[in-house]
Amino acid sequence: MKYKIFIVEDNQEIVNLLMKGLTGWGLIADKCNKLNCVNQEIENYSPHLIIMDINLPYYNGFYWTQKIRQKSSVPIIFLSSRNEETDMIMAMNFGADDYITKPFNIDLLIVKINALLRREYSFGSEKTVLSFQNYKLSVVDDLILYENQQIILSKNEMKLLYLLFQHPGQVVNKEDIMAALWDDEIFVDRNTLSVTLARLRNKLTDIGFAQYLQTVKGKGIMLNG
Repeated sequence: MKYKIFIVEDNQEIVNLLMKGLTGWGLIADKCNKLNCVNQEIENYSPHLIIMDINLPYYNGFYWTQKIRQKSSVPIIFLSSRNEETDMIMAMNFGADDYITKPFNIDLLIVKINALLRREYSFGSEKTVLSFQNYKLSVVDDLILYENQQIILSKNEMKLLYLLFQHPGQVVNKEDIMAALWDDEIFVDRNTLSVTLARLRNKLTDIGFAQYLQTVKGKGIMLNG
């Protein structure tokens, strides 16, 4: 299977570099031609992964990521010249799966892309529903369900909950979580896990699930309830 990568970037030089690198690794790549209609182009192309810049004409990458996450859990990697920690936190809060700063190493980027594709499309290949209290975790649909409500999860949010639902009442250590969420965790800042967990807690507050996500200092995370 050849994976399709969609590039949302207004710098043509970077687009050309990405297209050459991605196709050279056997991936199919295309770019967004109408940067005022990013959502529509993504729906038409149906990519397996999106590379998203922040500074775009019309609306920035945060805006488009928020729109995408209302309908889809497709992996999104931010690629930006903005290297402030606040930008990374914002990207993760809006639903990004990774954040890489420019200038970047194309080979390292493709390693991260391939790792993310493996996690996304090998995980949950069988229909699986896990339960905790009155909550249901639908792995195949990337949803957590409670009564008549459902919350769409990003793939990393799903992976984190999947680990916790498998071990209720037990501490899942940070190293195991990092390995499950990021195959190449050697390149991942540990703050990324904290951001992912904070975003997940915020997302699940309205259905009352955030109270069960407990951080055990120096050890890891557990479902406690």
